[in-house]
Amino acid sequence: MPKPYKAHTAITGPLARRQTLRDLAQVLPLFVVLFFLFGGAVVLAVLQSFGYAPWFGINEFPSTHYYERLWLSADFWLSLGYTLYYAIAATLIGLVISIPLSIALCARFKASRIFSALIRLPLMVPYSVGIALALVMLGNGGLLSRFSAFIGWIDDPAQFPLILRTHWGWGIIAVYVWKQVPFMTLALAAVLVRKGDDTHEAALVLGATSSQIFWRVTLPQIMPGIVSASLICFAFNIGAFEAPFILGGGYPDTLPVLAWRYFQDANYAFQLQGMAVVVSLALVSGLILSLYLLAYRRYERARGRV
Repeated sequence: MPKPYKAHTAITGPLARRQTLRDLAQVLPLFVVLFFLFGGAVVLAVLQSFGYAPWFGINEFPSTHYYERLWLSADFWLSLGYTLYYAIAATLIGLVISIPLSIALCARFKASRIFSALIRLPLMVPYSVGIALALVMLGNGGLLSRFSAFIGWIDDPAQFPLILRTHWGWGIIAVYVWKQVPFMTLALAAVLVRKGDDTHEAALVLGATSSQIFWRVTLPQIMPGIVSASLICFAFNIGAFEAPFILGGGYPDTLPVLAWRYFQDANYAFQLQGMAVVVSLALVSGLILSLYLLAYRRYERARGRV
């Protein structure tokens, strides 16, 4: 007769402590690198924003006049508004597009492999290439304006509606969405695959309609993926520099572009002002992300999943 299966027992005592120490030793180099590179950079940025930069011949620590000059300026709040607008709009539009695409990606149809390859294609293209494509396609002398003039929609390419270099940020948002939709789609599709089709089939058996299945079954299932993907994309968008710098409408700039302009100034004191911009942006983004996670935890608690 086969021997009965022996249940796995947890390691306790000295062996458990030895295993814990071994695990800590394996991840210790990573923690050291993260602490000195990222933690040190954060501490140095905060110190400089409070006036500590003896290598520049400036030592006013602790001084808050860099923050006072920044926060009392109307330009800062305009720049913050544009920064949040581009980040939130691109994230929301990307989510609206990615949710149906993720459902389609999990379905089986004849062209599913081609569809999957096309979804992944923008992930292999750098952001700088996407910005160049936006200039070529959406500019007033670009392909879209010339095609519109060719078919008679407008008399001259210069009459094409201004899409780039405006504070509406259509070009910036388009580049963000184009690049981030594949990432969001794959993240949501991974959640759907892990959940399986059991609940979907059960809802069909119980007579639920397609809209009821989406709102009451599919959407709650992929909510963890929605939160994770939107957090990552929003954090990138709010700190992105290239697209607002090239495709933006100029003054007032977004906060990352404003910080870059301060860093490029020959006056070292303006570099400390740039650090105040960076720290302020980090505080705002951290506050927004914390409130977002808090709202999500309340949502999960209301559904009885926390």
